[in-house]
Amino acid sequence: MIRVMVVDDEALVRSGFRLILSAADDIEVVATTTGGEAVDAVRAEGPDVVLLDIRMPDVDGLTVLRELRALPGPPVVAMLTTFDADEYILTALRSGAAGFLLKDTEPDQLAQLVRTLAAGGVVMSPKASRAVWQSHPGATAVDDEEAARVGRLTGREREVLVLIAEGLSNADIGGRLHLSAGTVKDHVSAILTKLRVGSRVQAALLAQRAGLLDDDAPRRSSGSGR
Repeated sequence: MIRVMVVDDEALVRSGFRLILSAADDIEVVATTTGGEAVDAVRAEGPDVVLLDIRMPDVDGLTVLRELRALPGPPVVAMLTTFDADEYILTALRSGAAGFLLKDTEPDQLAQLVRTLAAGGVVMSPKASRAVWQSHPGATAVDDEEAARVGRLTGREREVLVLIAEGLSNADIGGRLHLSAGTVKDHVSAILTKLRVGSRVQAALLAQRAGLLDDDAPRRSSGSGR
C-alpha cells in the first residue's frame, strides 16, 4: 500500500482528495491536515507521499516542505497549486519537491500520479514546466556552463533524461527503452552527475530549459506511469 497524506488549509480539498485516492486499492490516505499540523502528522503516520498545498494561511507550504525535507527518511513531497505558473513552484522544486499537481487534476489521473511519485518519478508535465519557467523570465535559458554539461550526455542518456522529464520511474524507463533496472539506474546516476544536479526534478527542469523536450513530439500526460 502507498501511504499518502494530504496537507491543505481547505477542508473540502482534503476530503475530496481523500475520497478520490481511497477508491484505489493500492493507496491508503493515512491523514489529512492543515499546514500547522503537517510535520507532527508526518512523524506520527510515516506517509510515503505527501501532497502539500503551496499556499496556506497558517504555515505556508514552502516552510512545511523545508521542515519535511529535514526529517530523517523524509516522504516524497509534491506541491498542490491552483495554477501551473504559481510563482512559488520553482522555489519548491529547487527545495526538494518531487513535482507539483494542479488541484483540478482529473480524478481518474490522481491515483496514477501518486503511484508515479511513490515509484520515484517526477510529476510535472512539459507544458507545466514551461509555464513555470516562463513565469520567471530571467531563468528561462541555460547558461554556457549548463549547456556544456548537457552536451556531455550520451545519446542514450539524453533519451533517459527526456523520459525522466516526462515523469517516468526507473522501471517505466526500462520498459520503454528495453533496458534492465540496473542499467537505467546507472544512466540516471550518470545524468545527475554530469548535469551536477541533486534530483530528478532539477534534471527535468534543465532538460526543459535546454530544449530537449520537443513540443511537437507525442507525449504522455504528466506523471503517467504506463
